[in-house]
Amino acid sequence: MALPGSIWLILVVMFMFVVLVAAAVGVGAWALSRSGVLGGTAPERTAGPTPEPVDDALDIVRRRYARSEITRDEYEHLRRDLET
Repeated sequence: MALPGSIWLILVVMFMFVVLVAAAVGVGAWALSRSGVLGGTAPERTAGPTPEPVDDALDIVRRRYARSEITRDEYEHLRRDLET
């Protein structure tokens, strides 16, 4: 049984409407996830502030002093040498 021409037109328009709505929902969800609203990973949210440079030698001296590998006098002497 064949459908009249106007019914085919209505079915095609309805199908196109459903596809358009689905595409709009998909694009909206993608945009919200990229913005971070839905917990996404927006590029501007993943990049944190640049860390300040760490003075590795002074950090090593601090760790050695914390582990009692060097005395307080040795620590102070090394710290002064490294900070100048």
